Amino acid sequence: MKLNKIPALLLAGTLLLATGCDKELLDKTNPNAPSTAQFWKSQDDAIKGVYACYSGIQQYAVYGHSWQFITARSDESYSQSPFVELANFTRFIQTDNNFFISSFAWNDYYRTIYRTNQVITHVPEIDMDPVLKNRLIGEALFVRALMYFDLESFFGNVPLIITESVVSTRAPQATPAQVQAQVIADLQAAIPSLPLTYSGADRGRATKGAAQALLAKMYMQQRRWADASALLGQVISSNTYSLVPNYLDNFTETNENNSESVFEVQYVGLPLDVGQGQDNASASEAYDRPNFFGPPIYSFSDVQPRRWLLDAYTDSTVAFAPGSTTKHRIDPRRDISIISNINPDRFYGKTFAELGYNNSQQYWRKYLNDRTRTTPENFTSGINFRLIRYADVLLLQAEALNEQGQTAAAVPLVNQVRQRVGLAPLVAGNFTQNSLRLQMRNERARELAGEGQRWYDIIRWGLLDNQTGIDDLKTRDVDFGNFVIGKSKLLPIPQSDIDIDPNVKQNPGY
Repeated sequence: MKLNKIPALLLAGTLLLATGCDKELLDKTNPNAPSTAQFWKSQDDAIKGVYACYSGIQQYAVYGHSWQFITARSDESYSQSPFVELANFTRFIQTDNNFFISSFAWNDYYRTIYRTNQVITHVPEIDMDPVLKNRLIGEALFVRALMYFDLESFFGNVPLIITESVVSTRAPQATPAQVQAQVIADLQAAIPSLPLTYSGADRGRATKGAAQALLAKMYMQQRRWADASALLGQVISSNTYSLVPNYLDNFTETNENNSESVFEVQYVGLPLDVGQGQDNASASEAYDRPNFFGPPIYSFSDVQPRRWLLDAYTDSTVAFAPGSTTKHRIDPRRDISIISNINPDRFYGKTFAELGYNNSQQYWRKYLNDRTRTTPENFTSGINFRLIRYADVLLLQAEALNEQGQTAAAVPLVNQVRQRVGLAPLVAGNFTQNSLRLQMRNERARELAGEGQRWYDIIRWGLLDNQTGIDDLKTRDVDFGNFVIGKSKLLPIPQSDIDIDPNVKQNPGY
């Protein structure tokens, strides 16, 4: 399903606010801008309100753009963009506390939260089918939890707004623990009302499995291994999800919302671009990542994969067969994830050499349209972004089990992911808890390369909290030489918002 935006339903602008004007003029109702009191009347209004929530996560500065650059600060990526401020942003060098990547994200995340709060506030009052009502509220709770999951990860101490707000609303700045607790509460409330699956045009909505997986991810970030494992086990045992045979099917416009998709952001390739991926205040129906992450000529090449990641796809962790002379196996995920001179494929109809690229460079391939077009990418790709995949669920469960000392039980889950792409299975007896921990970090890097999950991983692994972790990251990414412990993990809160509400305090070091 493509959960497209509802253009007339920009709920953030429905309140009629004015001061110092002629009362007779103010008493007139604008038929094109209904107030919240006028809008929330029917079941159809409730459905449209939830569409607006999904429209929020399509926005340019949520998963359509800013999220991709924020998570690209991990050790798997780097930037050589001629846009120096953007390249410096990925290098932990930021002198402008209103830099557009973080400030646009802040605004669009809160715009989406505003929409979810309207649904959560008003839909309970509507006389409508009770099962549908509870489901729609559950969907809004899921989206709100998703927004706060990211806001806390990116900014730390953020205003926690969970009721309908007006222009004068000033919410207290919550601690990360308080925000995480709200994410947990929202998801726990959502899970009972969400179905396991949808059919027809409703495919793509938040499911019970999506809410369970996101809650498990929250527990994983808190290192609550047993709690996370219990939820991940429910997702696995639901028999709702399975790995698709072809790894590539997770990153193209065909075979979307497939058996491996736990939750994906829906996009359609409509020609709506106005500059870089829509005007920044509205939701986009198309995915603009390909125009920023692909190779030169066909995109801006603002973010590239690190060389260590390309080299990691030579798999030599196990013997392949008794008596075999094969020492290494090229992981086929390499050529789906990365464009390089050692990749035998053609890109946009040409080889790497024909494109004239420097052999020392490599570029992201995931989510590109290079197999279906020979012209440059634009801002309106129709490829859905797979935010939570079943492969991620399996690897997280393996990690959770291993952290609880259940190493032997963890290995078969890793093997499901490896064997999908033809790699030999790991042998449980060959691993200690620590050696499997390191092995799984490599497995996650290869399976989830370029999907933004690496940033959350290095936070969870504690690599950003001490010099030992930073030194480890620097061996793969020299940009971590600029990382300041106690500062760089979090983005600066936009100064424009601090100017509006001086009670909001800036993050340390900015």
